[in-house]
Amino acid sequence: MLSFLSFPRLLQFLAGALVVAFTVLMATKVWPYLSFEPGIHFLTTKSDATNGSGLFRLGFYVHITSSLWVLAAGLAQFFPRLFRGRAGWHRRLGKLYVVSVLALAGPSGLVLAGFANGGLVAKVGFALQCVVWWLSTWQAYRLARQRRWEQHTEWMIRSFAVTLAALSLRSESYLLYYLFGTKPIETYLTVTWLSWTGNLVLAEVLIQLGAARRLLRQARFLPVKEAAAVAG
Repeated sequence: MLSFLSFPRLLQFLAGALVVAFTVLMATKVWPYLSFEPGIHFLTTKSDATNGSGLFRLGFYVHITSSLWVLAAGLAQFFPRLFRGRAGWHRRLGKLYVVSVLALAGPSGLVLAGFANGGLVAKVGFALQCVVWWLSTWQAYRLARQRRWEQHTEWMIRSFAVTLAALSLRSESYLLYYLFGTKPIETYLTVTWLSWTGNLVLAEVLIQLGAARRLLRQARFLPVKEAAAVAG
């Protein structure tokens, strides 16, 4: 029992539970937007000109919907025990994640960055986040095609770290505003950058601590020679 609840595994479980809860919360928040009413919730923070833009509306609805299944598909990859004996499901969910980020969530996020409140600082912050998200996901896909599994896993960790920027943005906003008393605009501009750069720093720490190898060992569906190479 004690070994089952080893510290890394406990952290993995708690982090997974947090992301599941956040995904469910986001689903409840996305649902009202599917009525396509122009003047509700987040959309009330945008000008009439922005809400009247077909490009903004398309980017908004594509982003909020595709990001939900990106969160779910990405999270599943970090619980490789689910795929023991079912490597095909890992590949299918991985492809869903990659295609959704590269073709839907990433580009639509870049569109939304052009309409971001907060001026140039916010627009650049959100735009760079989307570029890094797209490039890290593409690199993970490219390495998988080359069967370089450890490097592939490392880049998937980086990609999903950026995926989780939405969670970090909300939690960091709460902490900065209510705990440190920052002004709303200071809070907003800070988390615009901190939400994804901070996640990437944490991802690098986890990678250096061997998170990629640990995930690959848990998966146990690599060919024998490749599994031996990963184990070192």
